[in-house]
Amino acid sequence: MHSTLRRAGGFAVVGTLALAAPALNGAAFAPFAAVALLAAFVITDGPLFELFARPGDRQDGRLNGLAGFALAAAGLAIFSTVMDLPVDLFVAAVVVLAYGNLGAELVAETSDDPFLGTAGFVFGGFLAGILAQAAVASYVGGEVLLPRFAFLAAAAALVAALVREVLFEQDDPLVMLSAGLLLWLFDFLADTVAPVEIAVALVVTVFLGYVSYALGTASVAGMLTGVLLGLLTIVFGGFGWFVVLISFFAIGGLSAKFKYDAKKDRGVAEDNDGARGTGNVLGNAAVALVAVVLFAASPWLPVGADVFQYAFAGSLAAAMSDTLSSEIGGLYDNPRLITTFETVAPGTDGGVTWQGELAGVAGAGIVAAFAYFVLSDVTFAGALVVLLGGVVGMTVDSLLGATVEGDRIGNEAVNFAATVVGALVSTVVAVAALV
Repeated sequence: MHSTLRRAGGFAVVGTLALAAPALNGAAFAPFAAVALLAAFVITDGPLFELFARPGDRQDGRLNGLAGFALAAAGLAIFSTVMDLPVDLFVAAVVVLAYGNLGAELVAETSDDPFLGTAGFVFGGFLAGILAQAAVASYVGGEVLLPRFAFLAAAAALVAALVREVLFEQDDPLVMLSAGLLLWLFDFLADTVAPVEIAVALVVTVFLGYVSYALGTASVAGMLTGVLLGLLTIVFGGFGWFVVLISFFAIGGLSAKFKYDAKKDRGVAEDNDGARGTGNVLGNAAVALVAVVLFAASPWLPVGADVFQYAFAGSLAAAMSDTLSSEIGGLYDNPRLITTFETVAPGTDGGVTWQGELAGVAGAGIVAAFAYFVLSDVTFAGALVVLLGGVVGMTVDSLLGATVEGDRIGNEAVNFAATVVGALVSTVVAVAALV
């Protein structure tokens, strides 16, 4: 057994101390505070030191990794006591990370494939999260709601895996705190989680996530982001919202691979062989995520829920329109700068072709059509509003590309701004003329 696997097992044992939280009540932080003190000041050599030591720990003669893990758990426990974070969510956040790391190391014993390693982390954290919530519910005499536990465990495991992927594998404190606080939000917003809904959501999102990675349309981080977005969209919005979301991911992702070699020769291809990373996914879909979260929170807001459907669809229409205009338009010669109409080289920020513009309008139309058929409050006139928002968002993207993109602002930020405009235009026009 490799030292990294033994170390992950040791951290899992420490994480299991969280299960004592219901019995300890306000003192749930105490076991982790004690571990942190031992790791920082007492255990400086010997078998326990060798079990928990990471490479940097040996240089410092201190178990910094274990101390950080324990302090994060102690801090989250105190937060649970002071701010009423439900104890089952505190326990879930700790064990998801601890057993997720163990799952990743178990996979690493036989494979160095990054996808399999991430899958091991998510699966290990997911199972531990469900069991931990069920154990806490049983201890306190609460109802064992497996569908809800499954959703929260899956969301926590995906958040933890994503933060771990974007930062560093050993940033346990940030990973744990991120998972715990976001779990609190998800738990508050998820009114009811039906067994069939969560089962289908998990199967569909995981399958499509794997397909996106296997086809090379998403990196590991991009795949995790997409799966998390899909899961939250199904639970907070419904399957109709998910259909609109997946239409963008599927068509947009495949468009990046369309005639990729030709686009690469022309210098207009996406980096990383067209695989979308977290920045690209969030740049295009962050507004849609905010819209579906606000839709779930609409009972507590002074705004009708239907407004957020237009914001959601409008942002994705802008993202699809911009994506197709860039991926298709980049294959044609003689693009013109949108601000001056002078001919520029292919791939120039803000350069447009009539073929790309038509593809962009078609992309916005595709999202608008899906919104009309699957979103309950989007009428035919509403679909035209979504189309308008998408085209305006695409145009704003080109204008920003011609004026500010480059040294001052990156492509992901421009994409995000375009989706904000698409959402705002669709929402404002819908409120003024339809709602």
